[in-house]
Amino acid sequence: MALSNEKLVAAYSQMRLIRAFEDYLHEAAEENNIFGFAHLYAGAEACAVGVCYHLEQTPQDIVTSTHRAHGHFIAKGGDVVRLAHEIFGRRDGSGGGKGGTMHVADWAVGMHGGNGIIGASAPHALGAAFSAKFKKTGGVAVAFGGDGASNQGAVFEAMNFAKAYALPVVFVLEDNGYAESTHKTYTTAGDPVSRAAGFGIPATAVDGADFFAVIDAAGTAIERARTGGGPSFIHCDVPLFHAHFEGDQETYRADGEVAKLRADRDCLKNFRDRVIGEKLVAEAELDRIDESATQQAAAAIAAAKNAPQPPSDALYTDVYATY
Repeated sequence: MALSNEKLVAAYSQMRLIRAFEDYLHEAAEENNIFGFAHLYAGAEACAVGVCYHLEQTPQDIVTSTHRAHGHFIAKGGDVVRLAHEIFGRRDGSGGGKGGTMHVADWAVGMHGGNGIIGASAPHALGAAFSAKFKKTGGVAVAFGGDGASNQGAVFEAMNFAKAYALPVVFVLEDNGYAESTHKTYTTAGDPVSRAAGFGIPATAVDGADFFAVIDAAGTAIERARTGGGPSFIHCDVPLFHAHFEGDQETYRADGEVAKLRADRDCLKNFRDRVIGEKLVAEAELDRIDESATQQAAAAIAAAKNAPQPPSDALYTDVYATY
C-alpha cells in the first residue's frame, strides 16, 4: 500500500523509538537496574508497527502481547515515559509499578498487556474479539505470540473457536527461530501457515524485517476482521537482536549469528534504504527522527531510574475488580 510522507515519517518514528528504548534498556539491565527478567524487542519493530498501523489507538481495538511486550506497547500508542516507569517498578508506571517488564499494559489505548504464560495472548484476544462481535463495537483484536506459542494447545483452541464464530481476531506469530534457548527445528513439526490454514483461516507468511510487507499483510487481515470476514493468521519471520532475556549468555546461538542478522535483516536499515532510494523521505528527516528518538528514550529511562516507588498501601489495591 502507498503511504504518504507524513505516514512514513510516523511509522519510522515509532520503530526508531522502540529500538532506542530497548537499546537503552539493555544498558540499564547490565547495570542491574531492572526488577525481574527483561525480554527486549529490538529487531522486530516492523512487525509491531506494521500491524498496529491499522488499529485505532483507543480501547475499541485490542492488542494482547507476550513476555516481550515493550514494542507492542509503544506501537499501540502507549506512552514511553509511563512504560519506563512501569519497567522500573515506579509509582507512575502504566500499572502503578506493580506489573513490571512482563506485564506492561495500557487499556486506555487498547494495549491489554503482556504476560509470562506462553500462548496466553491467543485466548485473551479471542475473548476481546468475541465481545467486539456480539456488542457490535466494530473493534478488532490482535494476538501477538512467539514461535514457542505456536505449539500450545490453547492457541489451536482459540483458532478453532475464532473460525467457528467468525470472530474479528488476527493471530500474529513473531517467529525469531527460538523458543527461549531451543531452536524451532527441535520442537516444531510442520509449517505454521499450514497449521492455521487447517482451520480454514486465511494465513500468510511475510518477512518481518520488511515493514512494507508487514503493513500490506496486516491491512488485508485487519480489514477482513473489521468487515465480518473472521480471523486471519500472519507468520512474521523476525530477527532477535538481543538474547532471550537480559543476562542470558546466548550459548545456543552460533558465533556471528547476531552480527549477521544486524547486517542483513535490520528493519530500520531496510526502511531507510527504500524510502531514501525512492525519494519518499529525505535522509536528513530520518536522521532528525533518529536523534529525537534517542533523546526521548534516554530521558524516559533516566527519569524512571530515580522516580518514587509505589506507596506501601498500594499492596491492597488492584487485587480484585471490585471490593
